[in-house]
Amino acid sequence: LQLVESGGGSVQAGGSLKLSCAASGYNFDRYCMAWFRQAPGKEREGVAIIATDHSTSYAASVKGRFTISRDNVKNSLYLQIAAPKPEDTATYYCAAFFAPWCGWRTTYTSWGQGTQVTVSS
Repeated sequence: LQLVESGGGSVQAGGSLKLSCAASGYNFDRYCMAWFRQAPGKEREGVAIIATDHSTSYAASVKGRFTISRDNVKNSLYLQIAAPKPEDTATYYCAAFFAPWCGWRTTYTSWGQGTQVTVSS
């Protein structure tokens, strides 16, 4: 798969933002998908995962505020960010792994180029 993120930008704390990841290729519905992020000077961290059966997992730091979803007809992955905090500022990446399930330490085979999210207080 080839992945292209969009939807990043600047947002005030407490606002909302929706990131999108467009996938091109075949069998999108057979890929486990995930969002990661990396802030300057920090390691990349997993944010959210959605399996092929649409079950989801979230990092503790975003649970209850972020929502991952997918549209297999549109070959798209989404991340709804509600009540963002300044510590959510990072470059956000979508990633894909050809399997029903995946985890934070999975060796993802496809990555997007990233989209920047900046949250101001």
